[in-house]
Amino acid sequence: MNRSVNVQNRRVVLAGLGILLGGCANVNRELLPASGRSNHVVDPRYGPINDSGYQLPAPAFNEIDPNLLRRTVTYGSPYRPGTLVVDIPTRHLYLVQPRGQAVQYTIGVGREEALNFQGIANIGRKEEWPSWTPTATMIKRIPRYAAYASGMAGGIENPLGARALYLYRGGQDTHFRIHGTNEPASIGTAVSSGCIRLLNHDVIDLYARVPLGAPVTVVQSA
Repeated sequence: MNRSVNVQNRRVVLAGLGILLGGCANVNRELLPASGRSNHVVDPRYGPINDSGYQLPAPAFNEIDPNLLRRTVTYGSPYRPGTLVVDIPTRHLYLVQPRGQAVQYTIGVGREEALNFQGIANIGRKEEWPSWTPTATMIKRIPRYAAYASGMAGGIENPLGARALYLYRGGQDTHFRIHGTNEPASIGTAVSSGCIRLLNHDVIDLYARVPLGAPVTVVQSA
């Protein structure tokens, strides 16, 4: 990516990324749940790590409800093991396991893209430290995003986080993603627009477990 933008302009652009991310943004949070974020939790699974040369910090545990961390749960469902079930109303993603169990991840969901997508898809592409490119519509609405018209390289500051799983249907990209985030406090919330976000540590875990072609079901109603 061409990084000719000066430092001042770069800071302005980065400050605006939280406003609109072409389907992967975070504004106007609605907490679910709203309590427990002051609880101080230290979980060794979420410690600082070096991932492909990127120094990924531990989440701010004083901002995260311990109930939002991933866990294995009992999960009775008709889905076969290996299926990802994105449960929009409960803010959870389940990776179905054998013998009536699932790995449960808490997610942040968008009130636009997330609420407009449902049904069956599959993982058609996977990316480590994915780049992000604003759409032409976004650039028209927010001209400063033109600085990233060729894409924002992956990294700690990139709003898609450490990994991205791209949902396809009938061989076509749905533009619906499951990805990480550089705003861990947004997990468990609904945002004004966006795809499905996980803690970076969780999306790294999920990425390692899920192969290309894995089935995905997005559930919109309780």
